[in-house]
Amino acid sequence: MNQPSTAQQPADDPAHEQDSEPERGAEADSESSVELTQEEESNIRDHLPHRASILFEIIRRSGQEELERSLLALWWSGLVAGLSIGFSVLTPAMLMRYLPPGGWSPIISQAGYSVGFVIVILSRQQLFTENTITAVVPVMAKSHLRNLGLMLRLWATVLSANVVGAICFTLFLRYSGAIDADLAKSIHDFSEHQLHAMPMETMGRAMVSGFLIASLVWILAGIEGSGLGLIILLTYLISLGGFDHIVAGSVEASYLVLEGVQRPATAIRTFFVPTLLGNVIGGTVIFTLLAYGQIRDELKGAGGKHERAKEAPRERPDDRAPAR
Repeated sequence: MNQPSTAQQPADDPAHEQDSEPERGAEADSESSVELTQEEESNIRDHLPHRASILFEIIRRSGQEELERSLLALWWSGLVAGLSIGFSVLTPAMLMRYLPPGGWSPIISQAGYSVGFVIVILSRQQLFTENTITAVVPVMAKSHLRNLGLMLRLWATVLSANVVGAICFTLFLRYSGAIDADLAKSIHDFSEHQLHAMPMETMGRAMVSGFLIASLVWILAGIEGSGLGLIILLTYLISLGGFDHIVAGSVEASYLVLEGVQRPATAIRTFFVPTLLGNVIGGTVIFTLLAYGQIRDELKGAGGKHERAKEAPRERPDDRAPAR
């Protein structure tokens, strides 16, 4: 998962059409309540937040780059992300091991859940739940069969790679001998909520998780820097609320299967399928479609073209191409 790139727009993109209207800076200057220099006007524009349509365009460009990547590149990035997200299970278990039971301990230990997501996002690795918005936005902007096919290809590749990486991390935890019995018990205790999960309840919780991850991607598209605090806050909420995530939860589910306390078929029926559906519904059907709805008229209309030309996404220090 990574922050969208603001790479240069291709020449045939509508955002590069000539605009005969006055520049935005000139308009701002004529309406200013105080006398400002051109440099001061530029500084003001740099501090203005992006409009929703600009965030949409930033994510669209990043998503289009991802859709065009090779299967091999997507697979390896997704595999590493699955391994990295394992630390969102191991770190809380490590904290649980040393904290006293009850009281404030669960609130503190759940903060460790953010560690795997920080690694994935800041390392620009492919995470399936991030792609419930990043890969979907290009399809909304240009709804043709090619983009739809590329989106489904990306989803299938990244999801399978994430799950394989998560299972590999679990195999390491279970059989490498790197963790002792006390830590193994903490991992079990952290994961055992899945033993009592009901499919519809799991799907409902997963919808919240999908919504939060999609909102994180949307927010990171419009801010400077890494957004470390936002990553920690929103992913901490996922753990604190017990909201299910398809990749991190795959580490928990596979650990319980390897322990022999849960059957593979039960894990697929009660966790994997409902969580996958919930993450997609929360990230794509709810957040992404609603975000698209607020800017749809602006993007479709002629006025939207002029506004995109005048307020093209600004370059940020951490931007790069390709996005991953």
